[in-house]
Amino acid sequence: MADEYKIPRHVAIILDGNGRWAKKRHMPRNFGHKAGADNLEKITEDAWHMGIKYLTVYAFSTENWKRSVEEVTGIMTILRDFLKKSIESANKNNMRVRVIGDRTRLDNDIVQAIEKLEEASAPNTGIQLVIALNYGGRDDITRAVRGIVKDAKDGIINPEDITEEFISSRLDTKDIPDPDLLIRTSGEIRISNFLPWQISYSEFYFCDTLWPDFSKEDLQKAVDYYNGRDRRYGGV
Repeated sequence: MADEYKIPRHVAIILDGNGRWAKKRHMPRNFGHKAGADNLEKITEDAWHMGIKYLTVYAFSTENWKRSVEEVTGIMTILRDFLKKSIESANKNNMRVRVIGDRTRLDNDIVQAIEKLEEASAPNTGIQLVIALNYGGRDDITRAVRGIVKDAKDGIINPEDITEEFISSRLDTKDIPDPDLLIRTSGEIRISNFLPWQISYSEFYFCDTLWPDFSKEDLQKAVDYYNGRDRRYGGV
């Protein structure tokens, strides 16, 4: 009897290749970022129809601030539009949207838009779209450690309280299951500081497709690949 086909509960995607997609079309990089944002809406809906419960996407890293002022400004403009549109699409599709990452460097209006979107979509029971924004895995762990050290100093916790589960509970993803499958588009083969703690036992899938061209069929190929893996979690 064939093994049952498994749909990963949580898929994480590094959305890579927007700039190269635009360059191939002789357009500015932000043209590619806009196309990438539009594609995210479609892929989120495709993921939900496939049975995926959580989709976490790497939208803007702590390192992306090093890009040109023009590009960063353009990305933030696209983000504002995306957050505003997402309230309607989230309610229409029963989707909950959450944002992880350090919000202290974001403009106040973006933070307010995030809070409004999270509050408006919180009751929804469909797919959870988790957007990693000004996110870095090392930064996530560093902020968690700072909080733990402060609590220990204040006598709130003892050293023996600090287990792997406890550390996980202090990360941005504290109530989100670890990804089963990590996808990176555009042919790059690295994780780029994305969820290093959380992907310890994730399956990795790399493809050459640039993110704006990533389709439902590409997502299906990734899930097919996931089904070919033997997930032993260190066992035999």
